[in-house]
Amino acid sequence: MILLSAQNISKTYMERKVLDNASFFLNEGDRVGIIGINGTGKSTLLKILAGAEEADSGEIIRTKDIRISYLPQIPEFDDHGSILEQVMRHLPTDLRAAKEFEAKAILGKFGIRDTSRDIASLSGGERRRAGIAAALIQPSDILLLDEPTNHIDNETVVMLEEQLKKYRGAIVMVTHDRYFLNCITRRIVEVDKGKLYDHEGSYAEFLEYKAQREADAIAKERRNSSLYRKELEWIRRGVRARGTKSKDRIERFYELENREKPTETESLQLQSISSRLGKKTVELYSVSKSVDGKNLIRDFSCMLLRDARIGIVGHNGAGKSTLLRMIVGEISPDSGEIICGDTVVIGYFSQQCESMDDSLRVIEYIRETADYIHTPDGVISASQMLERFLFTPELQWSRIGKLSGGERKRLYLLKILMTAPNVLLLDEPTNDLDIATLTILEDYLNNFKGAVIAVSHDRYFLDKIASEIWEMNGDGKITQYNGNYSDYAEKSAKNKISENTAEKPRRDKKKPAFIGKTRLKFSFKEQREFETIDDDIAGLEEKIAAADRDLAKNSSDYVKLQELTELKDELSAQLSEKMDRWIYLNDLAERIAKGEMI
Repeated sequence: MILLSAQNISKTYMERKVLDNASFFLNEGDRVGIIGINGTGKSTLLKILAGAEEADSGEIIRTKDIRISYLPQIPEFDDHGSILEQVMRHLPTDLRAAKEFEAKAILGKFGIRDTSRDIASLSGGERRRAGIAAALIQPSDILLLDEPTNHIDNETVVMLEEQLKKYRGAIVMVTHDRYFLNCITRRIVEVDKGKLYDHEGSYAEFLEYKAQREADAIAKERRNSSLYRKELEWIRRGVRARGTKSKDRIERFYELENREKPTETESLQLQSISSRLGKKTVELYSVSKSVDGKNLIRDFSCMLLRDARIGIVGHNGAGKSTLLRMIVGEISPDSGEIICGDTVVIGYFSQQCESMDDSLRVIEYIRETADYIHTPDGVISASQMLERFLFTPELQWSRIGKLSGGERKRLYLLKILMTAPNVLLLDEPTNDLDIATLTILEDYLNNFKGAVIAVSHDRYFLDKIASEIWEMNGDGKITQYNGNYSDYAEKSAKNKISENTAEKPRRDKKKPAFIGKTRLKFSFKEQREFETIDDDIAGLEEKIAAADRDLAKNSSDYVKLQELTELKDELSAQLSEKMDRWIYLNDLAERIAKGEMI
């Protein structure tokens, strides 16, 4: 059943058409990821679907009595009021008492346990988590999430994944987190030049589909170009439109001449630009730092290697940004010393992004840093560098005030790289950047001739660029792990299991004090099913993907089409049943882990 549809919608912002006669539909149970380059209209589409904004033209049809919960990029709260009140403020009055326990439970899972605190006291990451909680407790059939993983730590992202897997309604989300995208979504919609391109399947499958779509468009243009040359020769002979056939041929010629040609796919082309780095880089000696009486960094020493690739992880407020700000010299350590070599040129990408003069033109902002820069390809002008960052000549002369949040981040990143740094400090660089930009940034960092320290919650990004992970828990200790994020996650989990085992006191082998109760546990059959269900689900998803490919190949064979459709329906029903079992078994596993009794 279709829950919501958008038909032929168009939207223009400041003379830029972000949606052009685009259509979208949402069925029960759909889990859709919306992707696209910054500034193409992803957030605008979500706002229109939520009813937070009106389209210039087109029609939005929502099923009667449909309930929609919407998380904008910046959660909307009053200036003051308790966290619990603000999270529940959009709930119907008669539901608030019933939902209070659920709200407190979700906030607690997200690390916000004192729900009586004033909302104004929350940090940016905490406000984001409160916004997610507000969206999750709202009774809804459709959940719309705009960049839900921005500004939250890795642990919270994993908990959010668990919450969304249990959600029974349809989900539409804008996200750049590729692990999160693959974990939650089963359908990808790309926003590109005002149009929507829809694909059933994972993000990896979408990339294959997109490559084929672009190859088909290029092949079609090659045929049209060849036909146009032939028709142009015929026209130049001065053929008169005497007969009907001649008139039709002339009309076809002008259609060919005025055809919309496929444009080359836009992609960032970042050259590795850096200054010479001497033997001495950045050295930290017994550095300690406390903020508001909380000891964030205690007696930390480190000598940064010239080719270091360090990822810093930890929960919000653990001191990750504080460490970067000390290295760059924005704040001083309470004790200890930080020494930078004479040749060190630091490029610091701040999480907040520097303030920009909205009246400045894009090219003027970049020329404040440099008119020209030396790259491995030779000398490149500011305008050429902007084009490589997807800023068209027209957009370069636009005011900064007209740019989207993601475009501002991209512009800010370019300005930093234009300084030719040899040590890069990146504080949450993946926030607000689109997937295309992130992919090329990862390639750039892998070829960068200098040291990189990146604070990030993006697991995919850290897997791609990091060879060492620093974990900050907010207790002053920084634990260092060799390897990327996946290596760290595995080692960290093993360490925690060892610590928990060591901390458990020896129990007296007496009977437990309770009478008539036993510990909750799996049956033998449930245990076996729990161990294999992830593989079973993956197998069913692969079979459904194969059925989709077969359907595309046999679109003209009605008998085969009918058989494949029935097979896909049967597989989809099996997958739905397996997903229900997955939710039940994982809930049971959590209860067993807590030691619940029956």
